[in-house]
Amino acid sequence: MNSIALSKRKDFAVYRATWVFVAALCLLILQALQATAQMLPNTFADLADEISPSVVNITTTTVIAGRADQMPRGIVPKGSPFEEFFREFEDRRRGGNGGASRSSALGSGFVISADGFIVTNNHVIEGADEIEVEFFSGERLAAKVIGTDKNTDIAVLKVTSDAPLPFVSFGDSDTARVGDWVVAMGNPLGQGFSVSAGIVSARNRALSGIYDDYIQTDAAINRGNSGGPLFNLDGEVVGVNTAILSPNGGSIGIGFSMASNVVSRVVDQLTEYGEIRRGWLGVRIQDVDEDIAESIDGLDRAAGAVVTGVPEGPSKDAGILQGDVIVIFDGHEVEDVRDLVQTVGNTEVGKAVDVVVVRDGAQVTLSVTLGLRDDEKLARADEPAVNEDAPKDYEDLGITLSNLTDEIREGLDLAVGLEGVVVVDVVETSEAFEKGLKSGDVIVEAGQEKVTSLAEFEEQVSATIESGRKTMLLLVRRGGDPRFLALTVQQ
Repeated sequence: MNSIALSKRKDFAVYRATWVFVAALCLLILQALQATAQMLPNTFADLADEISPSVVNITTTTVIAGRADQMPRGIVPKGSPFEEFFREFEDRRRGGNGGASRSSALGSGFVISADGFIVTNNHVIEGADEIEVEFFSGERLAAKVIGTDKNTDIAVLKVTSDAPLPFVSFGDSDTARVGDWVVAMGNPLGQGFSVSAGIVSARNRALSGIYDDYIQTDAAINRGNSGGPLFNLDGEVVGVNTAILSPNGGSIGIGFSMASNVVSRVVDQLTEYGEIRRGWLGVRIQDVDEDIAESIDGLDRAAGAVVTGVPEGPSKDAGILQGDVIVIFDGHEVEDVRDLVQTVGNTEVGKAVDVVVVRDGAQVTLSVTLGLRDDEKLARADEPAVNEDAPKDYEDLGITLSNLTDEIREGLDLAVGLEGVVVVDVVETSEAFEKGLKSGDVIVEAGQEKVTSLAEFEEQVSATIESGRKTMLLLVRRGGDPRFLALTVQQ
């Protein structure tokens, strides 16, 4: 009896322990579900009520000119007594503009001040002859363009209203985290005011521009949403809806909004100056990859921007040289070319900044007074090079080189003072080919030393190998534009 009683007591203890464990587990799950429910908003209705009055629909009208003497073909023969009658009929049908027609487009925007400043996309209003803004209340006002920026696809409009307008403020897009709730508003597919919700899917996306900084979201964005705001749950604008990625033209949950910290700077300049004033450093640059970093003394990682050319401008005046690697700009550590371009562009024109470069294995600090960037003047044509035969093969490097003779110089239309060795062939299976070296390229430096002949080039190859380096840095000119690349000289 005693052993049976003891066995029953053990079974009861195990039974009770099991139920205590199950109850505790259920409690934990319940608490987790409650916590999740508290994190999820029950509704976006209050937020929508708060911000809707500041969101606008934008309609643009563009007059497309036609030929005034163009007659409808096949109606009457030329010279017919009815020709003038049909001309008048066709003009009335086309709006009396002698063949001109009108094209309309729809977009979105949002008010940022009580006195009527409105933000939208540049592509929404570009080329428009008339712009009309419709408010949530149904009121319609004509708008004029204050300024545009094609690089960020942002435009600022202005309307005149008898009463102060409801408006919204920009938030700090840098605080937006992947997974945060966001709400998009606008005029999708011309359906009128509409709200969609989603999360921040990714940050710091780049599409095609050098100043791109997009927030990716799965909140539904369709045609007509362009220029509309992307809100956080505090009702602050953290992005301007600009583009979608879609195989069919409709939303598939991959939308992009230009980050508010970029937009707010653009808007400030457009409202103050009517144009964008970006800082200009005045250098041609490229990214530092692992091979280039290994080839340059003083670089411990693949970061920064290597200077491939220094035209007349702020950097040349400050003493920056071709081959310098910019690692710090105005106290900011430079990660790559995109990072440097954006940082410089966001810096005040005329400001004197310290630029730290790596040169000859040491860091050198230079003071540069930034100029004003003019993208049109900075645009350069990319001229193709001409292929020529040459006698010297470098099988280990996968290239054929030639001294720069007068005949080759004339054939490549090179500058009279340009010196170096010319690439006349590149093996397609070689590293040089993979890194973009082409026939017609002129190598002007090897191992960070100037070369004017094949003999000097070979000396630098030998010097690189003797120094124990695996790669050699080359400075190459193509169509007048310089570029660095690093080739492996020994395994």
